[in-house]
Amino acid sequence: MAKNAPFQKALKVFARLRRNDPLSGRVKRTLVRTLYTQPTSLAIGAINGIASSAIAALVSGERALLIACLVLSFIAVARVIAALGLSPDDSGRSTRQLEVVYEIGAFSYAFVIGLIAAISLLLDVGAPVEVLMIANAACYGVGICARNAGRPAIALGQLTLVCIPIIVVALYIGSLPFIFLAMNMILLIPAMASITLNVFKVLRDSIASAETSARLAEKMRVLARTDVVTGLANRAGLNHDMLEKLNALKPDEALALFWLDLDRFKEVNDLLGHPVGDRVLTEVAQRLSEVAPASACVSRFGGDEFIVFGTVADRKESEKLASEIHAEIMRPFRIDGERLEIGASIGVALLPDDGTSADALMQNADLALYHAKVNGRKQTCFYNETMSRDLARRREIEAELRSAIQKDELSIFFQPIVDLATGRIRTFEALVRWFHPEKGELRPDEFIPVAEETGLIITLGNWITAQAAKAAAQWPEEVTIAVNLSPLQIKAPGAALGIKNALREAGLHPSRLELEVTESLFVDDNCATETFMEELSDLGVKFALDDFGTGYSSLGYIQKYPFSKIKVDRSFVSGPNVGKKTDAIIHAVAELGSKLDMAIVAEGLETIEQVRTVREAGCTLGQGYYFSRAVPDYLAAMLLAQEDEDSTPTRALA
Repeated sequence: MAKNAPFQKALKVFARLRRNDPLSGRVKRTLVRTLYTQPTSLAIGAINGIASSAIAALVSGERALLIACLVLSFIAVARVIAALGLSPDDSGRSTRQLEVVYEIGAFSYAFVIGLIAAISLLLDVGAPVEVLMIANAACYGVGICARNAGRPAIALGQLTLVCIPIIVVALYIGSLPFIFLAMNMILLIPAMASITLNVFKVLRDSIASAETSARLAEKMRVLARTDVVTGLANRAGLNHDMLEKLNALKPDEALALFWLDLDRFKEVNDLLGHPVGDRVLTEVAQRLSEVAPASACVSRFGGDEFIVFGTVADRKESEKLASEIHAEIMRPFRIDGERLEIGASIGVALLPDDGTSADALMQNADLALYHAKVNGRKQTCFYNETMSRDLARRREIEAELRSAIQKDELSIFFQPIVDLATGRIRTFEALVRWFHPEKGELRPDEFIPVAEETGLIITLGNWITAQAAKAAAQWPEEVTIAVNLSPLQIKAPGAALGIKNALREAGLHPSRLELEVTESLFVDDNCATETFMEELSDLGVKFALDDFGTGYSSLGYIQKYPFSKIKVDRSFVSGPNVGKKTDAIIHAVAELGSKLDMAIVAEGLETIEQVRTVREAGCTLGQGYYFSRAVPDYLAAMLLAQEDEDSTPTRALA
């Protein structure tokens, strides 16, 4: 049994080699490639064989050896030409074709080498020539087993064909040395077969392991570039695809990047849960994949943001594609019977018009998306150069605003809110002013939005409250101070603490502070807002609903939150559309305030006629240029002092 073990092992190896599964096929191709990878070693062996046989023919003078030398030379040259001319990387040639071509040359060459050695022994041409040819044949057979171990059938076939002629002639001569030579040659075959098959097994297993590792690595690369929720490319996949498309871009082509952001998607997750949110994202991904060109890369950039990136002929085609994408996303979704309408804002940038690199293209598309959101959402905005200038302007304002807060370059002005019945000042509204040392006065609508975008509004808002409280602490106790708060400031952690600190440092009673908030604060049902208002209201701080009627007006806000004052927006008092309808609205709001025991402030009063109108409508307080513009703190104090001295109202209310 032990005797047959090497042969059984060989059979198993050959059986594995003949398997037709894909892995074995790829491994076999790789192993066949090893036969052609070193044509130099093939040429060196050919030269050595030709030279040895030529010397044997020349020294011996035997015609048979000369003919055999010429045949060997022809075969050797043909083999070198075939090795140089055939490429294992040529997909047009099958593995079997490459193998057969090599086998013909290899077997022919091996047999002739062995035949020349056998002829030398048979003709008894002399010990030196016989030793040369036997050594040449034996070394060739042993060396070829190492070189062609990747295809053991070929390697052992060559060794066998080299040895058979020598064994036959040695046995034919029959002397003891030659019989021993024949036995050595016979034993050489299984010995080299064992070594060759072991090398082949190691080689094949190594290649198979490399194939498996390569497949796993490719799978990991795919997973690393794929979003797990939608199956689209993720940020890494997008970057990879962008680089490929940029490198393959033709001179007459353009690239377009469409950056989408779903509007108010957070509400879907908060109200319906994250599983529904994931299904919405998956549906958005499917719609984008359907409407986008086949060559485009559709990716989920993160959260509720998607990017479509691909080649377009020109701007007109990109505008058409943007319109199709937007229309597709705006179609209602139906998830578990729920009808959902998910809007989207889109920013678009083109290469090379809007940038010559991937980074520039993404930055400009992001800028365009920002403008689409600022301009009201649910729209598409294409990048233009003014957006970059606006961005640079905002960054400049941000840096200068930080410096202005530190250097105390900002000022607080106060505009009186007057009792329409008596004409006396009841409240001052604190308004921030920025007098830039080089640029002059900057309007609040220039720097307040920048402060909100950058988070500076929290620091700025706390500073305004502190300064206003300090000024109000010097006024009569019946006069209150009103401060506008940004929604971002209210929702920031520790917002109420900043207000409390301002009151404590100024020594101002909480009941003398009014915080004005706009209706946009309540668009998102945020528990932080409710907690903030309840905490300060319990201290005695009052709240006013500012710009009522211009935003998401809802009586539910008035019922739910502790408002003591409603401010009617100036557009109903002095705007271009003032008329019977606006008068009716003011009457309705004033009546509402009367029923709920709330003060109603009419903003934007500029003429005595407007004052009479809002007073007759039922408004209790008024604010506007008719009474006074916003003034510095010392002038506010002078107005109050004048009222006390003269016992006359700030402005006649005839």
